[in-house]
Amino acid sequence: MSGVSKNTVGIENFRGRFRLRLPASVAKGSSRYFSTGLDSTTENRKKAQIIAWEIEADITKGSFDWTLNKYKPQSVISIQAQDWVWNLEKLWEKYSEFMRSQLAETTYEKSYKRKIPNRIKEFPTKDARKAIQIRDWLLANLSPGVAKLILRYLSACCRWGVRSHLLPINPFDGFASEVKNSKGKTNTIDPFSIQERDAIIAAFEAHKLHKYYVPFVKFLFYTGARPGEAVALTWGGVKADCTEILFAESISADFKIRKSTKTGKSRRFPCNTRLRQLLLDIKPVDVNPTATVFPAPRGGLIDVNKFTNQFWRGCKHKERVYPGIVTKLVADGVVSRYRPPYNCRHTFITEMLQRNVPVQQVAHWCGNSAPIIFKHYAGIVGNTEVPEF
Repeated sequence: MSGVSKNTVGIENFRGRFRLRLPASVAKGSSRYFSTGLDSTTENRKKAQIIAWEIEADITKGSFDWTLNKYKPQSVISIQAQDWVWNLEKLWEKYSEFMRSQLAETTYEKSYKRKIPNRIKEFPTKDARKAIQIRDWLLANLSPGVAKLILRYLSACCRWGVRSHLLPINPFDGFASEVKNSKGKTNTIDPFSIQERDAIIAAFEAHKLHKYYVPFVKFLFYTGARPGEAVALTWGGVKADCTEILFAESISADFKIRKSTKTGKSRRFPCNTRLRQLLLDIKPVDVNPTATVFPAPRGGLIDVNKFTNQFWRGCKHKERVYPGIVTKLVADGVVSRYRPPYNCRHTFITEMLQRNVPVQQVAHWCGNSAPIIFKHYAGIVGNTEVPEF
């Protein structure tokens, strides 16, 4: 028996009407089914077969009509996709507005309003019907991981278009799953050693200008808090005797927007003697519960990007050069290599695990899941209190 052609279009009786099953070469998943609108009669089956043959011929010739309008019987009233809906810029704009109420404000601003629209502007074509050309361009110009992510976004957008009766088919369906991530090193966990940690703290303490940030730097190392969580912390989140901290919010470094923690959950963190003394030393006499624990030198919120660029790593801004404390320590051979402030978190987690604190306990303190800790860090079993270190 001869094999079935990969371009064969199937005919099915679905709920009393004929629908066509498009081959995987042009569609996948739910997008493969195209309703003819024809009732399931002997005469109409002949009409459906003629339509199927026409589609097969167009696929073979490379002239398949992605709108499917060409294959719809004139008597069938169906949604006619206007040209504009195939424009990815316009379609993405409408999809973003639909998603806005379902997203964190920072996610909406960063990804839906900036990253993806800016990437779409670079495409060789904005026509979603040329999805294969767009996919090939992404793979040729971006890393597999980034290309895969963008294809997921585009597929979600077009899937919404189909469900909203704007598009007859999702041309990006299945593309992302076919992209394999590169097998390079993906684990970015790179903690400072305890000696490096102490050297960084000492360097901030010795700096005439940057010593203002010593409590902030110590807090990052002593709690493993994400920088945005430390910036957002108010005195209302610190127990009166400074024995416990409630992490409930975070500040976006890019948009200065106050939001929930990364996991969307608050967590309580017990203070050991060293951390408690740090908080007591900086606690105002008249505490305002809404005041931030680590304000910027001139008031307001610490700008994590500015802190990183100017004080931690160093940079050149206009005519002024900021040497950067950690960068200088690397140059002096005191710190082995540069790592950003976020790695203070890795340092804390690694230290806790090395001291045999149970992984579930570390995960609870740091707002991670135990499987994530298991996956990225080593260590098991031990204490149930934050040790002195």
